[in-house]
Amino acid sequence: MRFLIQRVKEASVETDGDIIGAIEQGFLVFVGICEGDDKPTADKLIKKLLGLRIFGDSEGKTNISLSDVGGSLLIVSQFTLYADCKKGNRPSFIKAATPDKAEELYEYIISKCRKHTDVSTGSFGADMKVSLVNDGPFTILLDDKEL
Repeated sequence: MRFLIQRVKEASVETDGDIIGAIEQGFLVFVGICEGDDKPTADKLIKKLLGLRIFGDSEGKTNISLSDVGGSLLIVSQFTLYADCKKGNRPSFIKAATPDKAEELYEYIISKCRKHTDVSTGSFGADMKVSLVNDGPFTILLDDKEL
């Protein structure tokens, strides 16, 4: 499982011309789910996500968490985080979980995060347009294989 986290001043996602999710200060989180991922894997990444201290304190050091700044999450499914580009120029996505499994875990992640902070979302499997004002820029990739 992978979370691509971008610290943002604001972010939104639209589908069919309608904004379906938007936040101000917080994290835009792209979620990639692969075969073999499960709820304990999700729990591990959620704990790390919610504990990240990547907002600046009074001295400008990244030492403040999402909850400390009253930030929100915008969570967007992103199977392309499992693109395999080793052969040729057309990515393969065979490592990505099946849509049914991925959607179940995506919804689980959202429900667990909502217990801790304000969460907006994209629409699973939809063609989405994501807009953001990256703060920093500050982007982190969490991969369960590296935690």
